[in-house]
Amino acid sequence: MTQPASPTAPAAREAQFVGELVHALHEVIIGQEELIHGLLVGLLTGGHVLLEGVPGLAKSLAVSSLAGAVHGSFNRIQFTPDLLPSDLVGTEIYNAREGTFSVRKGPLFANFVLADEVNRAPAKVQSALLEAMQEHQVSIGGTSFRLPAPFLVLATQNPLEQEGTYPLPEAQLDRFALKLVVRYPSKEEELRVLDRMAKTENAPKVRAVATLEQIVAARAAIDRVALDPRLREYIVALVHATREPAQVGLTELSGRIRYGASPRATIWLALCARANAFLDGRDFVTPADIKRMALDVLRHRVVPTYEADAEGLTSDKLVARVLETVPVP
Repeated sequence: MTQPASPTAPAAREAQFVGELVHALHEVIIGQEELIHGLLVGLLTGGHVLLEGVPGLAKSLAVSSLAGAVHGSFNRIQFTPDLLPSDLVGTEIYNAREGTFSVRKGPLFANFVLADEVNRAPAKVQSALLEAMQEHQVSIGGTSFRLPAPFLVLATQNPLEQEGTYPLPEAQLDRFALKLVVRYPSKEEELRVLDRMAKTENAPKVRAVATLEQIVAARAAIDRVALDPRLREYIVALVHATREPAQVGLTELSGRIRYGASPRATIWLALCARANAFLDGRDFVTPADIKRMALDVLRHRVVPTYEADAEGLTSDKLVARVLETVPVP
């Protein structure tokens, strides 16, 4: 059912800036191909991204570089246990001389917001962030304010430390389109990191090679990428298999999945598969597009049971078994 992509296809024309964007990012970031790909998918679909990895793997650098490469505004928020909702959204300031209130907007008012160590903030702060992620607006003093467009939250969390952290509730995790696991670089990549970064001079800055207008146009092009009805059924079958694994022959996973993926996973898997096809310059989705994006879309939405944890069955392994079992059209 696949066919070769035409170099003059609309998706190929709209995606011409992507190659230059990737090149500009790699002038600053060494390796981390999957991280950059996932960030681009999030950018092109408007989906928020959760980044998990130990410190020092260029997560923050990748996010700030992406913002700079597309002429977007960028703010970084360090999440701590004493953070308040007003530290994110802003607050009303009273002018005693004039007897009036004015609004001082918080750091959420940016195109790209890096929520660093997001799981260190308490529930009220998470609730304020959740409204911004879902509604693209915040409330200050009873008045709602729209956030800049495009608006993207890219949050990091450290998988090692648990003391002083507040685990993200499933409802908030579901608001993230993708969860990317950032891994250590190879020896060769780390040697290149050493050569480039082990200097007292300033690190290289990213080049601005695209515009927010191009991103908006690319999103419209992604909506036109064809998704065959059989592939729509395949996406739904994958998501349903995380809820009822026995129905696809995965009886050994019955009692190993506490929560399966929500319908939001179905929506995002289709969108991200279209974005992956777009990045490849194609106007149609293939099963390979869906398989490539499935783990990033599903890993934070499939929650293992305690029994699965005891057996070493992580969410990644559960999703991998589903991908192996559900027949490809």
